[in-house]
Parts: sequence; C-alpha cells; structure tokens
Amino acid sequence: MAQQFFIPSKIITGKNALEAAGDRIGSMGKKPLIVCGPNVLKIGVTKKIVVELEKRGISYAIYSDITGEPTDEMIDGGAEIYKKESCDFLIGVGGGSSLDAIKAIALKAVCGGEMSDYMGVSVEEKLPPMAAIPTTAGTGSEATQFTIITDTKNDVKMLLKGESFMPDLAVIDPAFTFTAPPGVTASTGLDALTHAIEAYTSKKAQPLTDIFAVSAVRRIFKNLPAAYEDGKNSSAREEMSLAALEAGIAFNNASVTIVHGMSRPIGALFHVPHGTSNAILLYPCLKYVADGAVDRFAVLGRETGAASDEDNDAAAAEKFIEAVQELCRKCGIGKPDVYGIKEEEFLKAVPKMADDAVASGSPANTRKEVKKEDIIRIYQSLW
Repeated sequence: MAQQFFIPSKIITGKNALEAAGDRIGSMGKKPLIVCGPNVLKIGVTKKIVVELEKRGISYAIYSDITGEPTDEMIDGGAEIYKKESCDFLIGVGGGSSLDAIKAIALKAVCGGEMSDYMGVSVEEKLPPMAAIPTTAGTGSEATQFTIITDTKNDVKMLLKGESFMPDLAVIDPAFTFTAPPGVTASTGLDALTHAIEAYTSKKAQPLTDIFAVSAVRRIFKNLPAAYEDGKNSSAREEMSLAALEAGIAFNNASVTIVHGMSRPIGALFHVPHGTSNAILLYPCLKYVADGAVDRFAVLGRETGAASDEDNDAAAAEKFIEAVQELCRKCGIGKPDVYGIKEEEFLKAVPKMADDAVASGSPANTRKEVKKEDIIRIYQSLW
C-alpha cells in the first residue's frame, strides 16, 4: 500500500543554526510576525532573530502574548496584529505553544472564522510561509502538520490538522534549550518520548516512521535524565533536540494513540502542561494496550537496553514499560494531585474527558481496541 511521508521543506540543525538560516528566513517574505511568549522575549532569544532580520533590512512585528498553551483568544489577537501590521510570513520561537500558534494565526489571518470551524477537517488552504524555531526539546511542532488550540467556550483542546500547517523552515539550535528549567525539560522530553512510542505502536506506523521513532526513543532514554539533572549539559541538550525533531517527524506521519487522546482533556480542564499530562498517563495506558503490540514494545525494550535478546517478547515489552515508569519517576512526575488537581473534581469530569478523548480520534489508532469504558477505567486508576 502506498504511503505518504511529510517533513518541513528545509531543516537546519546544530550550533549556530539560526545564523545559518538567516538568508533562508530573509527570503520568506517582506515582513514577518514574530510569535513568542513573554519569557522568550525577556531572555533574549527573540532579539537574536531580530538581529538576523535587521542585517537584511527586513522590518518585523512581534506578538508575545502566547502565555501557556494557545487558546482561540490568543490566536484571534495574533491574527489581528498580523493583518494590522501588513505581515506576509510568520516566525514562531519558543516552546510548542508558540509554534502551534503560528499555524493557527496563519489560518485565522487568511481564512477567518472561528478555530472550532476547523476541528475535524483537513486544512488545505494556502497559508503564509512559516519558520519554526523551538526553544524546548519536546513537542516536535516544528515538523508537524498539527496544531493544538484550546476552545475556551467549550473547554476542549482541539487538534487541528492539515498539510498547510507544515512549517516551511525548521531551525533546531540546541543552545536555545539551555534556559529551559528542569520541570520544562522533563515535561517536554517526556512529550517527545510519548510521540515516539505512540508513533511506533500506532496502526499508521510505516517503515520510515519506525526509523525516526526508534531512534528518538533511544536518544531520550539515554539523554533525558542528564538534561534534566544538568541543563548545561550540551551533549544531552543536542541529543534531546534531535530526538524531539525525530519524534515530531514520526508522529506527524504515523499519528498518536491513546495517551494523547486522554491527555488533551486533562490539559483543557485542569491546565496541566501537555507533556506532564502525557507523562501521568504513560504507564497506565501502555500497560493496558501492550498486548495489542507486544512485538513492538519488545523492540523498544531491547533497543533501549531495558531488555536483552534473551528475553521473549512478552518479557521485553513488560520491562520496557516498567523502564518508562522509572524514567518518569526520575524526572519528577507525580500523581495528578501534585499538579493541583482535586480528586473529586477530576473524577466528576471523567465522563466528559472520556467523550472528548474518543472524539479526538487518537485512541482509534491504538493497535488494541479501546472503548470509552476502558478510557474511564484508566482515568480512574490515576488515583
């Protein structure tokens, strides 16, 4: 069966990647809207982009109101600035929130309407050029045709998708991740791990996605603890940046499964960072679905060294899932109450969250059949 495989038109990685990408960025249009959060603006990463633009005589506008994971209201504000300033391309710099935001702002600026109008459809409209410059190693949004936007009216995290959302340029400079604090390093790194595991065990996996997914899992197991413990470890930071990119490429083409389907409703209702809500769910979800893809979980066990060649598939798969739990523990991941979630409120929200998880479509990509009742039981087991 024929399969498609999408990656950004241009990827530039490594030390001084931004400077190397300067001419490419300068050729994307006449005036960009630089989209970031207030912290990224404060620490000076945005200034480095401005320097490259000014070298080439390119004017710009800045929208720095991406405070946390993007909402439809933030997108409306960005689109308004984009049009008011007569911009013709976008540069996203920051974590996954800023990178997701440029995709939605581009869509809103060109096509109008509400963000919720695009949920469940494939976005194919021609959008302005986009450059994505991550400052965390996790979301992989620089290499995906997806964006996650919260619908504030309905408390739903919407997964919007379409080939038009694929950035034209991805600039991966690991030096930009050095300022990420341990909690962000853990959350984003475990998000990348979730992307890679789910891409490899998805029904939509293909040979090319397998290559990227397995490589990402190996890199993360080897380097995330070091990056978490010592944010200035340049080797670990570089490896994690590559792993996040690999995982993004993998799930962009193979999609995600049960963990992401269940994670988004937690984020929407309880405002837990996306990578953290993934990490909370990783162990119980993988334990439940493992028997649907024993051979694949076994491969990951052997590739990471959690299992040996002497282990049969069932044992290797189990050892891998236990190793995932241990990695989450090393990175400080706790139960939901650690993040301010009250048990009574969480359990009351379970039916809605289960409905939203199923409606997202992600659990259907799991190699084991997942029903709403299964999702409810997993949510309840978190306590």
